[in-house]
Amino acid sequence: MKDQVYLYPLWVRLWHLFNLLMFLGLIFTGLSLQYVSSDFTLVPFNVSVTLHNITGILLSIGFVFYLIGNRFTSNGNYYQFKLKGLLKRVTKQFRYYSLGIFKKENPPYPISKKRKFNPLQKLSYVMVMYFLMPIVIISGFGLFFPEILPTKILGLSGIHFFDLVHIATGFALSIFMVVHVYFCTIGKTPTANFKSMINGWH
Repeated sequence: MKDQVYLYPLWVRLWHLFNLLMFLGLIFTGLSLQYVSSDFTLVPFNVSVTLHNITGILLSIGFVFYLIGNRFTSNGNYYQFKLKGLLKRVTKQFRYYSLGIFKKENPPYPISKKRKFNPLQKLSYVMVMYFLMPIVIISGFGLFFPEILPTKILGLSGIHFFDLVHIATGFALSIFMVVHVYFCTIGKTPTANFKSMINGWH
């Protein structure tokens, strides 16, 4: 175990699994709602609406739990970064992912107890968890309670505007999830990072 670092406490692993299941449910039901027609539907419309609402509420509760966990445990420290030199650090990491990794170079920012994320990961996770997730949750609740929405926003009806924001943000998060899974295969072995989310050790 001396070469391993315990980076993923139990609460992070349980939240991560819960978040994954809820997000997959939202993607599936969201696609069903988006592409429903009189000729084809993945899931009956009313069932999709109910499941989408339930999983959305559960995801929101899980997100609050995640925020509280980061606020009151050391896990939140991993998301803090300095703006000075950020572009240089991110560029260096991007160069490694796009070129260095294929040349078998050592990673410029190896994982340690003090650094769970490299600069590109950290920036991505902060954008996703502290920017996109609140947007998709707030827009989702706006659609859940349409009576609270403004009648007009930027020339569009309030519902239409929130719907567009919700769909676009959900699409962006879905792309992130695919990229995230791919990058999880970049480790000492293709399954090493997945095992880390099971036993907590990197």
